[in-house]
Amino acid sequence: MANILVVEDDPEMGALVERGLVGEGHAVTVVSNGVAALVEARAQPFDAAAIDVMLPEMTGFEVCRRLREMGEDFPVVLVTARDAVDDRVFGLDSGADDYLTKPFAIAELNARIRAHLRRRAAGTATVVEAGTVRLDTAAVRATVRGRDLPLSVKEFSLLRFLIQGSPAARTRAEALEEVWGSAEHFDPTIVDQYVSYVRKKLQAADADVAIRTVRGVGYALEVVPTA
Repeated sequence: MANILVVEDDPEMGALVERGLVGEGHAVTVVSNGVAALVEARAQPFDAAAIDVMLPEMTGFEVCRRLREMGEDFPVVLVTARDAVDDRVFGLDSGADDYLTKPFAIAELNARIRAHLRRRAAGTATVVEAGTVRLDTAAVRATVRGRDLPLSVKEFSLLRFLIQGSPAARTRAEALEEVWGSAEHFDPTIVDQYVSYVRKKLQAADADVAIRTVRGVGYALEVVPTA
């Protein structure tokens, strides 16, 4: 059983989501706005959250961002009627782990949450490294030669995924499944977008690693020998 926070300003939708999650054996706390969500997150530990994007006064994007600033690292699924790629990217950059578009089946929300909880329970190494790049997964902090490398949560997760798979090439489908939580509900081009973001940041930091495009497969991370 997991303790799940649901942030939804529509009472009927909130009740529907609550029934579906309780039916899976979870404990559920439902609030109708962002401020109440932040208060609850300070008051009790949560294992996951489902947050509507279109909330009064404070959007779900902002709620997610503030939760991450508070140090809350539980999986967050953003729920919204907006399906544009830019909206998804913005949500993921806000620190969300997944993005579910309305209308959706409660069974799908349950499946997404189960997948994120399984990954969380499996755990990962606290520190992963490649060349001069070091990722502290507990603190969600990336450095190059000891200097901070500014990455969004999704950029951090993608770089960790590639480092852990190095030197083997990883497919876009594998990246979507591991980093975005589903290979079925995201356009594979979002992987290309984020690889481009991470490449630029690695280059700007003069890191000795590079993300190589493997034609017909996906991407591989390799350490670049220095002279």
